Amino acid sequence: MQSEYLGSLRTQSKHLKSGEVVMSDAPVDNNGKGEAFSPTDLVSSALCSCMMTIMGILAAREDIDLRGLKANITKVMDSNPRKISEIRIDFSGDINATDIQKGKLQKAALNCPVALSLADSVSQKISFNF
Repeated sequence: MQSEYLGSLRTQSKHLKSGEVVMSDAPVDNNGKGEAFSPTDLVSSALCSCMMTIMGILAAREDIDLRGLKANITKVMDSNPRKISEIRIDFSGDINATDIQKGKLQKAALNCPVALSLADSVSQKISFNF
């Protein structure tokens, strides 16, 4: 990966292998324009994406189709110091899986690398409605 500060509180990060680019912008409540994901938005989105990816790996092994799985993400910020205090992710979808498989999916998600990498001070409230 490669990142560059573009000025006006905006950054650009490039994935070298694929060439994909992600922009970030400071939020309006922190001197930015809010025209792109903020860095803390990206952290919250990364947590959700990681959970979905790890569930996808398990789903492939268990022959479960996860297409259509959706999530709503809510990020809660503290002000002093300014940091993420809570990330809420509400998964939903019509998943054709047994209760045992659904339990495995939940366990996999809760133990994804990003979830395990976040500080204990970041509350992760995850709900599974599938």
